[in-house]
Amino acid sequence: MSNMWSTVSRERASRLREVVQSQPLQHGARLVAAPLRFVGFWAAVALPFLYVPLLFGGLQGSETLAFGLLLAANALALVVGHGHGQ
Repeated sequence: MSNMWSTVSRERASRLREVVQSQPLQHGARLVAAPLRFVGFWAAVALPFLYVPLLFGGLQGSETLAFGLLLAANALALVVGHGHGQ
């Protein structure tokens, strides 16, 4: 009888060890993801204000590249910050 309980407790200990070892990675990913979503959300809110001076002055030469990069950064910020506050 005592042999059965030791086998069961070893199996539980083994499963528990696996869970404990896998959770820090998931927890760490959640800790990193939350601030990234926060920054992405607020960047997506703030970046369009930078369009105004570029468009007001007209897009000439390097300003066209800056506008394109700004649009790409805003799209990336929208994707990253999409889940913030849900």
